[in-house]
Amino acid sequence: MTLKVACPTCKKEVIWQEESQYRPFCCKRCQLIDIGDWADENHKISQPVQGAVELNEEMLDALEAEFLQHNKFFVEPE
Repeated sequence: MTLKVACPTCKKEVIWQEESQYRPFCCKRCQLIDIGDWADENHKISQPVQGAVELNEEMLDALEAEFLQHNKFFVEPE
């Protein structure tokens, strides 16, 4: 099954796959519009995170390994 999401900027349908270079955005332009909105403080995180868990090094390493296993986007260049 192919996952499809709406571009946060223009709402165009984006297929969520490795080839979708700007995901979740449909293109570089929409990505830049969004980062510009954050820089201009048009977006904000409305509330502090509730119930945050203190993570130790072992927990962080396990999370990193899981992310790397499931998403090639985070692979470090060789």
